Amino acid sequence: MSTFTVGQENSTPIELYYEDLGSGSPVVLIAGYPFSGASWEKQIAALLAAGHRVITYDRRGFGRSSRPSVGYDFDTLAADLNTLLTTLGLTDVSLLGFSMGTGEITRYIAKYGTGRLRRAVLIGTIGPFLLKTDDNPEGVDPSVFEGLKAAIRNDRPATLLSIIQNANNYDVLGGTLVSERVIEDSWNIGVSASPIGAVKSIDAWIEDFRDDLPHNDVPTLILHAGEADRVLPPGATSRRQAKLLKNCKFVELEDAPHNILWTHADRVNEELVSFLR
Repeated sequence: MSTFTVGQENSTPIELYYEDLGSGSPVVLIAGYPFSGASWEKQIAALLAAGHRVITYDRRGFGRSSRPSVGYDFDTLAADLNTLLTTLGLTDVSLLGFSMGTGEITRYIAKYGTGRLRRAVLIGTIGPFLLKTDDNPEGVDPSVFEGLKAAIRNDRPATLLSIIQNANNYDVLGGTLVSERVIEDSWNIGVSASPIGAVKSIDAWIEDFRDDLPHNDVPTLILHAGEADRVLPPGATSRRQAKLLKNCKFVELEDAPHNILWTHADRVNEELVSFLR
């Protein structure tokens, strides 16, 4: 099993699991919450077929990585990503993030620059600022995040199942674009994550990325679902972020749920392969 070390908690190393497949122009895939690198199943196949070297890794606390009690903020998560890039000696690399994984990319660029990067792809982006405040009226009320944390503490398995079903609009698309077994597989991955990480990660979602965005000077693709996205509505996220980036292509998939990686994989893969040429 391939791992790299990002720190230590007491006497225990914090090690993150990764997979490094293929050869060619490198791409690093960063999963959404509460998933692992396995969530990129349909994109990995397409990117390998297009001649890319494809690297996935599991965020701390998730998948097959260590489960520390600390480090679920985006400064630390971006540092973890930087350690991966430096450990593997990656340059001219494209970073692809889904949902929470877009936060790692945005913060990485702000902290470490774009010297190693070729392109960036933000799918279902969490930026620019999800929290509703006086100067961010388009955001989401703080009570939503507090309520979600309380629900996870009360019944984590049931709450994660609800999150996964909503991400796929399962009540509408179940049996057509997403099967019960896909939901079950996603839940198995999500429920195996650190209970501490499952709660603390939610605090990271309300990070203010507005000052980070001017640092992004690489060509960037934003892919997002339309108004049917129940997790990260585009009006609060992608549409705003696309306007704040210097060199951005914005594609919105109407009538798609949040988890377009699975339900609309063919369209997503087509956009990825074209953009990464």
